[in-house]
Amino acid sequence: MARTRLRSVASLDDAAARRRFREKAGLDGDQLAALAHQIDALPTAGWCAGAVVLAGRGPYIALEHATGWALRYAAWDPEAGLPVELPREKWLPVRVETVFDLASLTKLFTAIAALQQVERGVLALDTPVVDHVDPRAGLVTDHGITVRHLLTHTSGLRAELPFYEHNTAAHPELLWSEKPLTEPGSSYLYSDLNLLLLESVVRMATGQPLDVLVREGVTTPLGMDRTRFNPPRSWRSAIAATEDQRRPWAKVNRGLVHGRVHDENAYARGGVAGHAGLFSTARDLAVLCRTLLAGGAYGPARILAPSSVAELLGPPGLGFQTGAAWFMGELAGPGSRAAGHTGFTGTSLVLDPATDTFLVLLANTVHPVRRSPDSRPRAAAATRLARAVL
Repeated sequence: MARTRLRSVASLDDAAARRRFREKAGLDGDQLAALAHQIDALPTAGWCAGAVVLAGRGPYIALEHATGWALRYAAWDPEAGLPVELPREKWLPVRVETVFDLASLTKLFTAIAALQQVERGVLALDTPVVDHVDPRAGLVTDHGITVRHLLTHTSGLRAELPFYEHNTAAHPELLWSEKPLTEPGSSYLYSDLNLLLLESVVRMATGQPLDVLVREGVTTPLGMDRTRFNPPRSWRSAIAATEDQRRPWAKVNRGLVHGRVHDENAYARGGVAGHAGLFSTARDLAVLCRTLLAGGAYGPARILAPSSVAELLGPPGLGFQTGAAWFMGELAGPGSRAAGHTGFTGTSLVLDPATDTFLVLLANTVHPVRRSPDSRPRAAAATRLARAVL
């Protein structure tokens, strides 16, 4: 079973076959239908322009559902407080294969790439990061930060730095000269800098940039051919648009962002960053979920040892967040071992080894402008999946 590839209900033609498929998956069809209905309501409620939800258990994808618009708006009118719509013929619907900017779900791939290097002896989780880099680089101050501190957000580093205000040549110095606000290991503070510093450590230790490590170590062996940094222009019509980026609500003036990374710091760093930058589809992310739930193997490929997967997903999680009911809903209930992450653009991923279930929700909540954070729809979707488990 560990190496079984995913099968989808979408490949079946009639309702009776789909019902039998969901029963075989051990998921209640009425609850899944209610989940799809919940997602359909989100664009009308103003939570997003469009969304894709995917839910499954074991090797079965029991629900793939798309709603709303991948591209609908040209801009945001701050005086009217309203979006400016494109001509109707230029709207692009969301489809189940639509590509979304993953935002902070990128952190999960950075964590996997780092654990692969731990398995190879290139990195060690509890060794100071300065021990993994060439001191001749002249960048490194030893504050006692380890790879584990970076992956658990206990390094003490502040939440972010404005790399978008600086020339890229200054980025390494800015990152490496940053001092922790608290003693490493003493407290939790979610920070993009943790994964940016980890990206830098991995790059110096391996001599390879993150996009190459992710491609060669994760997406290619798993057949995730719609997951990558800096998607080509030929993908643009299949990508969900994000924000009309203008000051003061955004950090830079770029206009409508469509087909390029939304995160300003990732954009300033060429689209490849440890904290953001990847684009993907719900189906590709389901493959990643299945791989991790199967202990690191999918089909003929193995990307991690089971012990490394246990490190990633076990409390408090390495890169992954665990037991976070604020976006995992009842999947994070008693007896759960749920792990996952969210992304600023409207993305989330949850998998639960206790029930062998997984949920991917991809949305463009920042189209055409960023909204106040609201993870209640994510939690509600995860709760619906938890209640679907037979």
